[in-house]
Amino acid sequence: MSAINAYPLQWPTGWKRTASAAQKQARFRKASPGTSNGWRTQRDLTMFDALQRLLAELECMGIERDDVVISTNVPVRLDGLPRSGAVEPADSGAAVYWREAGHNRVMAIDLYDRVADNIAALAATLNAMRAIERHGGAAVLERAFTGFTALPAPGAKRPWFEVLGVSDKATAEEIRAAYRRLASEAHPDKGGSAERMAEINRARMEGEANQ
Repeated sequence: MSAINAYPLQWPTGWKRTASAAQKQARFRKASPGTSNGWRTQRDLTMFDALQRLLAELECMGIERDDVVISTNVPVRLDGLPRSGAVEPADSGAAVYWREAGHNRVMAIDLYDRVADNIAALAATLNAMRAIERHGGAAVLERAFTGFTALPAPGAKRPWFEVLGVSDKATAEEIRAAYRRLASEAHPDKGGSAERMAEINRARMEGEANQ
């Protein structure tokens, strides 16, 4: 799994992106320990909550932690998992890569406007797929998971729209807006890196050239 980036987000090659305007607020919630007027209150999932759900689903599938990479635009902890309490990135997509029975697997979701909710959605989707398997749909499940053998080699240039987190048919205005958001996070003066900033600059130029 060393070829997969946990940070920044490595979106699967060929997977369509959700435009930021089409993203939704998720309904993933967790019951709070306290009560309000006799009712248990609900709160948004934290990054920790979402990671626990996803890792638990993978564990139920028999996947070892060392065979899993959760890739997002949230800086990672020492163990390689997204850090709790980080600023929400402009691109909230999340992808999980794993190796199972000699096969490379990947699933990615960017439907929601928070990284934690997209990770929770990955967990919910895996749970639903395991239900299919329990009801005799193993062949369906096998075909549902996409392999990532076609991923570019480490260091290979990513498509401009993948770098910016937009559709390959994004308008010039969408490209500029994505560039501004990402540049504000990636600039070396803001704690980013020169390499990441150069990638974003290249992506903007290529995107505008395709208009």
